[in-house]
Amino acid sequence: MAHPDTFPTPDLAQEASPEAAGGRRGKGAAGRRALRSGGGPGESMPYILRKLGNYEVLDEEGLSLIERNADTVLQEIGIEFRDDAEALQLWREAGADVKGERVRFPKGLCRELLKTAPEVFTQHARNPARSVQIGGKATVFAPVYGPPFVRDLDGERRYATIEDFRNFVKLAYMAPAMHHSGGTVCEPVDVPVNKRHFDMVYSHMKYSDKPFMGSVTAPERAQDTIEMCKILFGAEFVDQNCVTLNLINANSPMVFDETMLGALKVYARNNQACVVSPFILAGAMSPVTVAGTLTQILAEVLAGAAFTQLIRPGAPVLFGTFAASISMQSGAPTFGTPEPSLVSYGAAQLARRLKIPFRTGGSLCGSKVPDAQAAHESAATLNMTLLAGTNFALHSAGWLEGGLVSSYEKFMIDIDQLGMQQRFAEGIDLSETGQALDAIAEVGPGSHYLGCAHTQANFQSAFYRSTLADNNSYEQWLAEGEKRIEERARVLCRSWLDSYVGPDLDPAIDAALLEYIARRKGEMPDAFT
Repeated sequence: MAHPDTFPTPDLAQEASPEAAGGRRGKGAAGRRALRSGGGPGESMPYILRKLGNYEVLDEEGLSLIERNADTVLQEIGIEFRDDAEALQLWREAGADVKGERVRFPKGLCRELLKTAPEVFTQHARNPARSVQIGGKATVFAPVYGPPFVRDLDGERRYATIEDFRNFVKLAYMAPAMHHSGGTVCEPVDVPVNKRHFDMVYSHMKYSDKPFMGSVTAPERAQDTIEMCKILFGAEFVDQNCVTLNLINANSPMVFDETMLGALKVYARNNQACVVSPFILAGAMSPVTVAGTLTQILAEVLAGAAFTQLIRPGAPVLFGTFAASISMQSGAPTFGTPEPSLVSYGAAQLARRLKIPFRTGGSLCGSKVPDAQAAHESAATLNMTLLAGTNFALHSAGWLEGGLVSSYEKFMIDIDQLGMQQRFAEGIDLSETGQALDAIAEVGPGSHYLGCAHTQANFQSAFYRSTLADNNSYEQWLAEGEKRIEERARVLCRSWLDSYVGPDLDPAIDAALLEYIARRKGEMPDAFT
């Protein structure tokens, strides 16, 4: 089956709302130390409120050009809404020109509809302290999404199981700089296709208390997610608040299919957030140029995001972008290259002009193992993700082999990098302590700072300390077994899973969830296709 954001083989205002801010963690000296060290398993860093400016690649003239071109695409070429009579009728009633399944939009229609979408909202977690802000200056890291394979702790590449799924949920729960539990952290192929969504959503609810994503592979599976959320949060709370994010991929170029539309309608009707994301392999699913790709992305997002407001005005929606290029020799997807970064930077600017939150990026690579290629490509993508001003960063840890594989080792390496990004986003401390004039005066010319009072008072929280990087001498590295970072990551991963202690879940709620799952599974035969 198709996995959103997974590649086939080659053939609130600017500040947090009081409610969101009230849930922020890591205050005081202990919190500052956690931010510098990456924290330990189970410690929690707050979602990021960036103190850095956004990196922008387009000026006003360039942005206006892309917007005019997107308007031309919407007006003259149109977007197909396939196999969904309700969607076509809603667009007719809204004033669009509908011929067959092709919808053409009068200039300004989509933007006008999007004025009801919130610029900032809170996604609530079952533990209120872990709720996150989506939009504004917030950045939320979420794990890899969609791979059917895993690379396990024995180095084997194999199909994923529900046990792998639970393990990745546990790791995301324990990772300090992972703010979100994600969605399909891997595809558990040992569970029937038509029933695995129950086990996946339940795993997020049971083994973590961070926010999570719902199922989008069929409308009825989206509805099951909603019903389970009502059990967990209460029906009235779900109707009035966002408790799940959901990935709605456009079938680029310029198509929304019945599966994605069906899931979108379920979530939007229930006031849950849809991440409308064109799925782009530039050169195959969009033009080979950055400006052409941005034009198509904007047109697709405008159509899909505006449709959520036809379903329920005020429902939260995100401007999503997943952009990669392809090798023009082999047709395989490529990552960490300049052009997709330029696309994401530009798309972030376009999203801010629409006043809706933005999703892109992660730790993307095409490498088959967590090697130097994986590190370089992932770093290039992750740095762009933060600097673009991304609000929701899917695939932040664990992605390998173009999204075909969830890797345990790479997950641990990536979450170490997320801690570094979190520290970087704090910007420069210009407080009296940060200025350090007392240290400079105490040390004076020609001495050193190791023993001065300022260093002694601040050394524990002064610099980010990686949990995996080896900065010891060559001789010590030899004595400790010449371990590569993948080996250290494997050991750390095993220790985390061995020490996992789950969050409490009300036994009555747990029983109600299990009863719902058992009843719904009993209503259908197993299907593996």
